[in-house]
Amino acid sequence: MAGSAAEGAPAEAGGKRPQFGSRFLSDPARVFHHNAWDNVEWSEEQAAAAERKVRENGTQRVCQEKQVDYEINAHKYWDDFYKIHENRFFKDRHWLFTEFPELAPSQNQNHLMDLISENKRSEVPECRRSEDGPGLIAEQHKCSSNSLGHKTQTLPVDENVTQKLSDLKICANEFPGSSATYRILEVGCGVGNTVFPILQTNNDPGLFVYCCDFSSAAVELVKTNSAYDPSRCFAFVHDLCDEDKSYPFPRDSLDVIILIFVLSAVVPDKMQKAISRLSRLLKPGGMMLLRDYGRYDMAQLRFKKGQCLSENFYVRGDGTRVYFFTQDELDTLFSTAGLERVQNLVDRRLQVNRGKQLAMYRVWIQCKYRKPLLPSTGS
Repeated sequence: MAGSAAEGAPAEAGGKRPQFGSRFLSDPARVFHHNAWDNVEWSEEQAAAAERKVRENGTQRVCQEKQVDYEINAHKYWDDFYKIHENRFFKDRHWLFTEFPELAPSQNQNHLMDLISENKRSEVPECRRSEDGPGLIAEQHKCSSNSLGHKTQTLPVDENVTQKLSDLKICANEFPGSSATYRILEVGCGVGNTVFPILQTNNDPGLFVYCCDFSSAAVELVKTNSAYDPSRCFAFVHDLCDEDKSYPFPRDSLDVIILIFVLSAVVPDKMQKAISRLSRLLKPGGMMLLRDYGRYDMAQLRFKKGQCLSENFYVRGDGTRVYFFTQDELDTLFSTAGLERVQNLVDRRLQVNRGKQLAMYRVWIQCKYRKPLLPSTGS
């Protein structure tokens, strides 16, 4: 489930865009010399006009009967979207590893090493049964040092670090990816435009990628893609807001959770519970990565009267919905879920269509929040 408006950032001529914030428009006469410009400052007049436009478009709200329909049949609208567009709509996200190096191959072992070095005196978490996954072995003594496999893999670390790595492994019965040493979940995977680049780029044998979407049509497209490898990936249908539906893995088992243009599709009053539940799936030190629509993005300003569901929340013509965030709103969501801020940035980009001589102002927010490490027990 990903936004049905254009998203992401264009690639450079070499196929990889630099991290945002590196190309500035100092001379307005050169605006059409490149496809995009970073950190474009808005004038007071432009900001006021955007605020006025949003206020005007929000005066006429969608009737309550239709709002109920959009919520109850949300899966149908997304299924219809993917049945129409299949895998033709989205382009590969060239910026993915630039903005989120946590997904790159070299990061996996570094992540574990950093986690251990920062948390040398932390207690090893007890093995327990999780409400979010399959049955776990309850007794600590049943944890085996090879519960996550890779018996022949030797890490270039000393004995103490090796023991710590073993201690951090999840004590569990078999579940998809249970033998992995680094687990990534993408929520709202769509047709796999994040998942497949990760699988193709990250050849770490300890990597396992989970991906889920609200739309069964999207998940089917992922599973039938020639790049889908069941030995390294598990795709499943999941409603982020369904508190009664469990995930196919235990809590405290994920290293990274990715939310790219997906939280904005959730009705605002359900966002907090969804994020709080996801945070319980992260290991201590695990990261939640987000990129989504920011307030006054071009897409928000294009909505007409009668498409507003609630403040800053809209329905598109195809029945899918989208919210436009502020940094503070996202910080509150993640902080309330017990996560620590690592990054919370506004990406104001001026995208240019040189053929049509059009300038389009985009506003995205990019966040990284970390689950706190286990509390120190002292020396």
